[in-house]
Amino acid sequence: MQFDVREPELASDAIAVSLPQFRVAGASDSTKRSQGHVATQAQLPAAPAHIRAGGRMMDSHGRTILDLRISITDRCNFRCVYCMEPDVQFQPRENVLTPGEIIRMARVAQSLGVRKIRLTGGEPTLHPQLTEIISGIRAATDVEIAMISNGSLLTREKLSAWKRAGLDRMTISIDSVRADRFARVTRSTVTPEDVMAGIEMCVAEGLTPLKLNAVLVRGQNDDEAVELARLARRFGVEMRFIEYMPLDSARAWDRSLMVTAQETREAIEDVFALTPTNMDDAHSTARTFRFTDGAPGLIGFIAPVSNPFCGACSRLRLTADGNVRPCLFSTTEWSVMKLLRGGASDAELANFLIDVTWTKLAGHNIASQQFVQPARPMSAVGG
Repeated sequence: MQFDVREPELASDAIAVSLPQFRVAGASDSTKRSQGHVATQAQLPAAPAHIRAGGRMMDSHGRTILDLRISITDRCNFRCVYCMEPDVQFQPRENVLTPGEIIRMARVAQSLGVRKIRLTGGEPTLHPQLTEIISGIRAATDVEIAMISNGSLLTREKLSAWKRAGLDRMTISIDSVRADRFARVTRSTVTPEDVMAGIEMCVAEGLTPLKLNAVLVRGQNDDEAVELARLARRFGVEMRFIEYMPLDSARAWDRSLMVTAQETREAIEDVFALTPTNMDDAHSTARTFRFTDGAPGLIGFIAPVSNPFCGACSRLRLTADGNVRPCLFSTTEWSVMKLLRGGASDAELANFLIDVTWTKLAGHNIASQQFVQPARPMSAVGG
């Protein structure tokens, strides 16, 4: 199945009409699995008094939250094979955070030390009030505002408007440079050339440093590491390779299909020698390399499966339906929606975020026999 990604005529209806209708399951076990375990505020244990008094989001392992990833919509116009099946369910609009609620959470998060906010989805460019969200966060905070997109709906006009509103930089996903494979992976009518046009526009608008993401899956696109690496040289950007993770809605993740970061690096170095930059932030998810021959661009490797970086994690996630996840692989989410819509003060919201952060586990344990895949896929929780 492929999906038409042409925009609707009425921007205000973008989320409603840019996607086909999907099956909605009844109150069955599959529905419960799709929702996952959402805990209430009453079930949330309070962080120690000295942690609350410190006014920062710190977990019991000594890590401090500096980055908040906010999913502004769970809807997407792609159905990438490693993420979302064609019959995926979406949240009703009344269950999704409003722009005002998103902006408020961003403001409270900054007051607790957050210095970077990434807008995610789903596909955030589908949101009809995206510019309002960006400008509201910019007016309420001085954090770095970034956004990750599949690049299918970008125009110079939109990018310019988002830049003026306060967007600092972009990240774009591109998993293949071959049209037939791109169509199979994304199950869309978009082409790699469409996405590369968006890359060029982002660079032209100064939404940099621009990063590109690719997930290599064995037997699908794992022989394209070098061709994707060439994009870094062509556009002077960072091309990042992310290991295939167990976050698909089909729950069909197979470790044997994962291409390790080391394997990808070796494939690239057969053609382009790489030199470590030795400039990565301690909290960075990627380990970056420059081209030894001096060509522009960087190569990054994100290895959450083969070489977890949980020990330096500084991230917290807010889902489109108002749940806070301490980890991308959390099996428990904590709902903040009742507080937001029940008259809670900013101080109460701040204590809620501090308490949730305190529950953050030491790591995701993907390599362990006890690992449990989260009930909700990447598209539902934000990347």
